[in-house]
Amino acid sequence: MTNAERLVSILIEKEYHISCAESCTGGKLAGAIVDVADASKVLDASIVTYSNEAKVRYLGVKKETLAKYGAVSEETAWEMAVGIAKANVAQVGVGVTGLAGPGGGTKDKPVGMVCFGFYISGEITTITKQFGDIGRNQVREKCVDFVLETLIEMLGDKDSDK
Repeated sequence: MTNAERLVSILIEKEYHISCAESCTGGKLAGAIVDVADASKVLDASIVTYSNEAKVRYLGVKKETLAKYGAVSEETAWEMAVGIAKANVAQVGVGVTGLAGPGGGTKDKPVGMVCFGFYISGEITTITKQFGDIGRNQVREKCVDFVLETLIEMLGDKDSDK
């Protein structure tokens, strides 16, 4: 069973819905979930908010958050996750924002740095990962894998060690 299949199974079992707010992953996370036959039982809507303006307009990310912390920050990922969950009345919301590369990195925010927000039934967790300058599409794939694995762990899959 793939991680996407495992996640969909857990969400069905818990009767949870999931929505994703994606920036650097560009829809790959929602796509991984949709690859699973029963995805329609748990995924109502997800959105790619690539620009700051879209993050504000569709997710309710505060302009002040973007000005103070930037788009690539745990604060922004947190607001993305909460915004998408609330907009879709989902128990699980995920926000992903980062620098897939090849350009755009800085000393403080290098290429390969990605911030994640996880909203699960009102509880919020943020995580920053540094995948390194491994190539744009590799960073995006690693993000999807990380989100799936993290959600399986957070939601308490008893079979995740198999």
